[in-house]
Amino acid sequence: MTAPARPLRLSTADADFEARFQQRLHWSADTDAAIEQRVADILADVKARGDAAVLEYTRRFDGLAADTVADLELTQADFQQAFDSLPAEQRDALRAAAARVRSYHEAQKKASGESWTYRDADGTLLGQKVTPLDRVGIYVPGGKAAYPSSLLMNAIPAHVAGVQDIIMVVPTPAKGSVATGGAGTEAATRGERNVLVLAAAYVAGVTRAFTVGGAQAVAALAYGTASIPAVDKITGPGNAYVAAAKRRVFGTVGIDMIAGPSEILVLADGSTPADWVAMDLFSQAEHDELAQSILLCPDAVYIDAVQEAIDRLLPQMPRADIIAASLNGRGALIHTRSMDEACAISNRIAPEHLEVSSHEPHRWEPMLKHAGAIFLGAYTSESLGDYCAGPNHVLPTSGTARFSSPLGVYDFQKRSSLIEVSQAGAQALGGIASVLAHGEGLQAHARAAEMRMRSE
Repeated sequence: MTAPARPLRLSTADADFEARFQQRLHWSADTDAAIEQRVADILADVKARGDAAVLEYTRRFDGLAADTVADLELTQADFQQAFDSLPAEQRDALRAAAARVRSYHEAQKKASGESWTYRDADGTLLGQKVTPLDRVGIYVPGGKAAYPSSLLMNAIPAHVAGVQDIIMVVPTPAKGSVATGGAGTEAATRGERNVLVLAAAYVAGVTRAFTVGGAQAVAALAYGTASIPAVDKITGPGNAYVAAAKRRVFGTVGIDMIAGPSEILVLADGSTPADWVAMDLFSQAEHDELAQSILLCPDAVYIDAVQEAIDRLLPQMPRADIIAASLNGRGALIHTRSMDEACAISNRIAPEHLEVSSHEPHRWEPMLKHAGAIFLGAYTSESLGDYCAGPNHVLPTSGTARFSSPLGVYDFQKRSSLIEVSQAGAQALGGIASVLAHGEGLQAHARAAEMRMRSE
């Protein structure tokens, strides 16, 4: 029997609100020391032994035996075969989702991802050159479930940005397996290739793919092996082992972000059916026990209705135990004095997903500064953003939306400054640079600028 779900009830009018609110928000991103040491050992071993280490860890942690890494590589024919084998409904859904994601990121590229230059009055050219990364690695989770949507959200913006080589690594989820705790993937007697993931790779334009997961996959992408090419950046979510590995290889390669548990914050004015809001809270809680679902609302009667909907709908959910654990451990239903106060609290939380479940969402949207993605109006469920609305679903978590952004085309591009100083410009700029360089004690800098100035 499923345990009841009782998110913490809070009111901003309570004297102890602040302390209880902060306690509910707290989540530690510290990685277990044993995981860190295991990951460090795996990274060092893959860096030293390459393919041999990848094969050993894939056999040990994934239960997938292979003689060579070539046996772990998926081909374009595998992708197309997987796509062709799907029911028409799934093929159409993949194509439609991919088209919307691609359209959004193409618009993003036009808005912010093009090179530009201008010349000032003395003819000096200044500007910025935007170029794509040469090769990126995409980690697609596969230990407990398969996520074709994650593949689309990582591969398509890379493709739109102009990346030529998109290398996918994906553990092969095992039916009936149990986690070993080794490198963060799951043990099995054989690997199970998920058809939807392979079909998504076909639709999204993945270049190469390997059935390798865990810290060893991150190491192979970062350092390169005889069979798996080194990349310039690694994106995509994973468990604690993958996150620890990404953190350690940053600097050798770029990474997107270190993601924490999934989050949803619903700002409700009481006009949306309570069942809808309850299910939206479930949609994040079902990810795992550490996911966080919070409701902010100025209507206490409506909050009661949402709790009643939670009680009624929870037994219908296949992942009811996970939802209950998440809501009981990290969920909250918060009664605010007003929607204005709810917006202010939302900015403090800086949630990954923010739903403005109101009959006038555009009234409140200008007040919302910090969120990974903002979903406006009662009909805009967060789940649509996860799969097919178009904007990227790889979003900052754990309050990092205060200073970081969703994954996008810009994550797969780099920018080089362009400077072409004219002869006339060298006369004006040279004097400025000379004074500042002498002030810093860098005489060669000063002389280099002075040599280009006309002598009187």
